[in-house]
Amino acid sequence: MINWSNVLVVGSWFILVYMLVIIVVYGGMLILSLFQIRKSYQLDDYEPYEELLTSEYTKPVSILVPAYNESVGIYSSVRSLLSIEYPEYEVIIINDGSKDDTLEKLLSKFNCKKISRVIRKQLDTKQVKGVYQSSIYPNLLVIDKENGGKADALNAGINCSRYSYFCSLDGDSIIERNAFLKVLKPIIESDDEVIASGGSVRIANGCVIENGEIIDTGLSKKPLVIMQVIEYLRAFLTGRVGLSHNNLLLIVSGAFGVFSKKWVIEAGGYAHTVGEDMELVVRLHRLIKEKKLNKRIVYVPDPVCWTEAPESIKFLRRQRKRWHRGLFDSLWKHRKLMFNPKYGSIGLISMPYFFFIEFLGPLIELIGYILLIVSIIADSIYMEYAIIFFLLSLIYGSIYSMAAVLLEEWSMERYKKVRHFVLLFFISLTETLWFRPMTVLWRVEGMIEMIFGKKGWGEMVRKGVSND
Repeated sequence: MINWSNVLVVGSWFILVYMLVIIVVYGGMLILSLFQIRKSYQLDDYEPYEELLTSEYTKPVSILVPAYNESVGIYSSVRSLLSIEYPEYEVIIINDGSKDDTLEKLLSKFNCKKISRVIRKQLDTKQVKGVYQSSIYPNLLVIDKENGGKADALNAGINCSRYSYFCSLDGDSIIERNAFLKVLKPIIESDDEVIASGGSVRIANGCVIENGEIIDTGLSKKPLVIMQVIEYLRAFLTGRVGLSHNNLLLIVSGAFGVFSKKWVIEAGGYAHTVGEDMELVVRLHRLIKEKKLNKRIVYVPDPVCWTEAPESIKFLRRQRKRWHRGLFDSLWKHRKLMFNPKYGSIGLISMPYFFFIEFLGPLIELIGYILLIVSIIADSIYMEYAIIFFLLSLIYGSIYSMAAVLLEEWSMERYKKVRHFVLLFFISLTETLWFRPMTVLWRVEGMIEMIFGKKGWGEMVRKGVSND
């Protein structure tokens, strides 16, 4: 007969040890990020980016923006791209069979005319119905194609692009004017060693945006959005900096990343999966390891892309479930890398980290909450366990989030007003009490959906964050 009391004790200790391991891992990444970011900023203080504006040093880039029903924010996004500080670039908007007036708005606002353009079909995509060029901005192109999903739209953009490097951006993104100089700097200086570079993504809700430019940074009045601001700070500043430093990065955000076109085409382009951005990065790592080449994929903290965050629980839940399905999809497709010494640190460190900590973490944490509740109901709770579990949860969630807010203020200072920093700081302390349990539950829901084979992104409704 099963002794349930022993099961609760063993399960409780397993959860505590697991959470302690996670805290140690995140703590190490936080410390590494702190030193790395400070080192970068001390260097950049004496190294002006204006020197890179000379075309002799820069590499031309094609900016790809897949757009599906992005009518609300597409005009502002394109305006921000057309005003960036970069000597040579083209902007390619890929209308992926939108059902709203995204295409019509682009064609009318930028006075686009249909042109005959030879497209070298290096990657298979849905049919392209037409290519349009702006008579106002000759470096702006609009591709109209049949609906095939984000990956298909990006592949079509790659086929149409002229330059050897491309940047993938979301249709609702607002780019800071010098962001491309910063995100391309590692590529420019690496002599082709760096094949992909990603920048930071910040939440635009609450900012003042006019004509595609951030006029003033601010915060939304909604705690749900503010918590996402804090979450993004933690994910980018404390997570990706540490992984990037050791060439362990498996994610370059689909919202803002620059890639070598040659290597992406050789890897087969974007795959038709929920997490196409992560899957591509894992495939690139796999390709360069199999070819035994010294190539790197990096994250640069400073260049910032601003994007709209979900303001309702309904759409935030949908987004987090999709992210978790995408994470597993990428790991499963490349399970061959797991613990495989042939793939070096990617197989021995990155893949296990993303599987055992990022993917399984929410499930084990949820089991911890359930064990705590069962113990209370069964009147068999050990007060020591309850206190330790709560403290570990507090460190895992709130304390690390608070540290990310402090790191943001210390290094980048994007939020200039004291009240914004104070608000971020104190709301970060509440994460363990409401936001983290909620997102843990959603991510486990994503795991359940994955088991039952759910496909697709799910509809996301945008309000728009710009005052045009």
